[in-house]
Amino acid sequence: MCKYLFLLNKLYCAVLLLLHCVTSASAQTQPYPIKPIRAIVPFVAGGATDIMARSLAQKLSEAFGQQVIVDNRAGGGGVIAAVLAKEAPADGYTIFFGTISTLATNVAVNSKLPYEPLRDYAPITLTASNPYFLVTHPSVGANSVKEFVALARTKPGQLNYASSGTGGGAHLAGALFLNLAKIDLLHIPYKGAAQSMTDLLGGQIHSTFAQPAVMLTHAKAGKLKVLGVTSVKRLASWQDAPPIMETVAGYESSSWQGVVAPARTPKPIVDKLYREIVTALKSSELRKRLQAEGSEIGGMPPQEFGAYIKSEIAKWTKVVRDSNIKVE
Repeated sequence: MCKYLFLLNKLYCAVLLLLHCVTSASAQTQPYPIKPIRAIVPFVAGGATDIMARSLAQKLSEAFGQQVIVDNRAGGGGVIAAVLAKEAPADGYTIFFGTISTLATNVAVNSKLPYEPLRDYAPITLTASNPYFLVTHPSVGANSVKEFVALARTKPGQLNYASSGTGGGAHLAGALFLNLAKIDLLHIPYKGAAQSMTDLLGGQIHSTFAQPAVMLTHAKAGKLKVLGVTSVKRLASWQDAPPIMETVAGYESSSWQGVVAPARTPKPIVDKLYREIVTALKSSELRKRLQAEGSEIGGMPPQEFGAYIKSEIAKWTKVVRDSNIKVE
């Protein structure tokens, strides 16, 4: 009798183990996604990051058969949205459209940041990068990067450059330029690129580092002089602007956007998101729009994107330290 009960008990345990394996396998092979995905954007609607997010959300919704909903959470220089994304469940139903500021330069300028990009997110892919143009008012007596550097050396501290705010992309692009070119320009921070561009056009400001969407119309009208571009190669949208690095060795600076998910999001889900985002970026309509805006299309794999974020944090942390930049 005891032997019979012992065999029954073993059989019962074997059945339970089999059911557990079947259930686990079923969970792992469950199709993704089976419900809507939230795409958190750290800025208000209408900006470059929001436009990218909405374009990709539409493509992903079509590919997945599930709605991808854009959730704009502006404030705190992107910190509010970044923390929200960090604290979301790591199940693939929350993605975050990060930028160079939220994923790199915030770390460089803020020692008390409530999140750590390399620890708190699973990188998916870089979506696009947007280089800056070094532009000047027509009254500035320089027609090339070389001439501008030479002029600045004869007038240390007398020429200035504007940015959209202390610690922002244009400010850091300028700081790196000053460090490598060994020149002294007065930095004048504004509360946004539009205001600084207005004063540059009016001649109150000598120069700035501006993104294509902000300056191309004015440059084509002859209201600004374009001296160079911060990328490693010329842009199709303005072939006449040579890379600054041809004059200032080692110089490169670009604003960029990318998609991440909460840390510990399963790799199969990350890989699937990566594949579909890259497919969307390759679509002719999105590619044409990005190139017209002066953007360089991304698509790097998750591991490579993670390494890129790490390198950008190191790069801009050094620039902030070398330039003694402090954000109040």
